[in-house]
Amino acid sequence: MNLFTSFALNNALWLIWYRFIVANTDVLINNDIPCRVLHVVLHYFLLTNYAWMLCEGFYLHTLLVNAFTSEHKLVNWLMGLGWSMPTVIVTLYTALRASSNDPADTEQCWINEGSYMSVLVYPVYISTMLNLLFLFNIVRVLLMKLRAGPAIGTRPSRFMLQAFRATLLLVPLLGLHYLVIPFRPPKKHPWEQFYEVLSAITASFQGLCVAVLFCFCNGEVIAQFKRKWENSVPLRKRTNSYTATTVSVRSDIDEKSEVCFCDRGSI
Repeated sequence: MNLFTSFALNNALWLIWYRFIVANTDVLINNDIPCRVLHVVLHYFLLTNYAWMLCEGFYLHTLLVNAFTSEHKLVNWLMGLGWSMPTVIVTLYTALRASSNDPADTEQCWINEGSYMSVLVYPVYISTMLNLLFLFNIVRVLLMKLRAGPAIGTRPSRFMLQAFRATLLLVPLLGLHYLVIPFRPPKKHPWEQFYEVLSAITASFQGLCVAVLFCFCNGEVIAQFKRKWENSVPLRKRTNSYTATTVSVRSDIDEKSEVCFCDRGSI
């Protein structure tokens, strides 16, 4: 929930930034305080994306490796770290940039990268590398559990297939596709355009990818959707009932007998 909240807020702020700041030359020239505040808030929620991806990796890793960890305490700790760690980093970034004497750092609503972008970039690198380490250990533990399970009628390659599929599912959740983005090609390089397209796709569709894989393709979620759909459709299942009629007849030997005619109907 926190990861998706950070995705939603960050994407909404990007839309506001491009619509009202980047596309408005007068706002960039005036360089008012509100547009700089928007820049700071935008980058705060950008960092919360990476912080919560790191929290996801640490959470999954802890539950797999340390089975007796208190999940409630773990979630409470991560709730505090996921929102507070970016606050410290963005506060340092804001203080350095506001006190800079370089016009590239202080003009045009801070739209330029400036001299202190590394304050934001290095924590992102560290969180991504930590998630990569968590992923390696998660796959290692999964392989051990799969090999320890029942192997009747299975082939050894199936273990690798299951681990590979689990790894692919964790890549967008942990943000490991961003490992290719830091290697920005220089200006006017033949790969520059390809890099820009790849960067835009990975940054824009991560939330959709995680939602599809972990929500809409999840068996429990699909079952809930089906249950809600069936309850909302006004269909009645036909139930069968029987109507019994008793008729008295007299046989040739003057003995009264009862014959039951069962009429099958429905409600």
